Amino acid sequence: MSGVGALDDSRVRAVSLVATAVLVVAMITLLMRHALLAATPIAAGVQVIAALLMLWARLTFGARSFHAGADPTAGGLVSTGPYHLIRHPIYTAILAFTWAGVASHASAVGVALATVATAMLAVRMWAEERLLMRRLPGYPEYAARTRRVLPFVL
Repeated sequence: MSGVGALDDSRVRAVSLVATAVLVVAMITLLMRHALLAATPIAAGVQVIAALLMLWARLTFGARSFHAGADPTAGGLVSTGPYHLIRHPIYTAILAFTWAGVASHASAVGVALATVATAMLAVRMWAEERLLMRRLPGYPEYAARTRRVLPFVL
């Protein structure tokens, strides 16, 4: 078997690590260009909500997983709190925070960097889901009933 379908767990984690590194560079660059933090009250409100979502997700999931690359941890499936509605609330929060800040600055470079960040988060989601489907009983059913990023939509 060849191609993407043949990626073993270690290669999936490696792809995830590369995506994380590119994501970090994009976010730091946005911050250094003063294009990440909101410049308008509405964008600031979205960023506050995004930060609260991230906090809620971290508290719900617990401290068991702070990995740079995709690496499912022991402890079973978390499907409470924000995970009841969406599979990736932390990534959702990062996306909302990033795009709210970038939109409030209306910069082509900011949009390009946010697009890169979005693509890298998509790679992270793909990698995590691939590993979770293989390793976590009940994950396929959970994935079938919850959305990745936006409840009831995406």
